[in-house]
Amino acid sequence: MVPRRRVSSGGPWEERVGYSRAVRVGDRVWVSGTTGTRSDGSVPEDVADQTRVAMATIAAALREAGAEPAEVVAARIYVTDIEAWEGVAAAVREALGAARPAMTMVQVARLMLPVHRVEIEVEAIAGADA
Repeated sequence: MVPRRRVSSGGPWEERVGYSRAVRVGDRVWVSGTTGTRSDGSVPEDVADQTRVAMATIAAALREAGAEPAEVVAARIYVTDIEAWEGVAAAVREALGAARPAMTMVQVARLMLPVHRVEIEVEAIAGADA
């Protein structure tokens, strides 16, 4: 049996809902949907800034699981306003560099809290060459 490694960011929702920020099995790492909420609970107003915060949280989870942002192979992005896609895309591109993963971006009516404008989940393969 392949061991499962769980990563927590310490956020309150993980315990309350019952999920891990990231899970690694073998060389695969899945990072849960991540919003732009800072560690102090604040959320930037600008969607691009929320995306940067989310991507920093994702990068930290990947590293704790033994992977790197450059090893991301898939990303799913949920936005509450698709018209803001360019700022979101630019922030994701900054964070993932040459990885250029398979990606989907869709508009949703609402995320967990009304202040959240973007939520991102990724999959990575540790050791995958960008």
